[in-house]
Amino acid sequence: MSVGTHKVPGMSLHLGAVTVDCADPQGLARFWTAVLGVEVDADYGEYVFLTKPSEAAAGLGFQRVPEERAGKNRLHLDLMTDDRAAEVDRVVGLGAKEIGEHEVPGLAWTVLEDPEGNVFCIGQHEH
Repeated sequence: MSVGTHKVPGMSLHLGAVTVDCADPQGLARFWTAVLGVEVDADYGEYVFLTKPSEAAAGLGFQRVPEERAGKNRLHLDLMTDDRAAEVDRVVGLGAKEIGEHEVPGLAWTVLEDPEGNVFCIGQHEH
């Protein structure tokens, strides 16, 4: 699948960032910069934004909120790799918790939680 930069005439919106509600923006930023190999772009105390992995990619941000997360997140990140086992081991070593594994024809993925319990997946297409 290829994502282009096609724009609809008169439309000026694009996905700039995905922002995660959390208790500790700086702590989650440390975890996710290590996972994604990016840096903190801006730290405003209650809001932390990471550098984009590429110009075409959306950024990732963290926003301090007073309430705890309840239940499963309604939105999660799907990260793709050519070596799922190695990447799962690496991010678990950084503080993630492995939750489960799933597979459908052509795709396998591992479900994990970050240090605050936000769910994300690491997937790999079968070759």
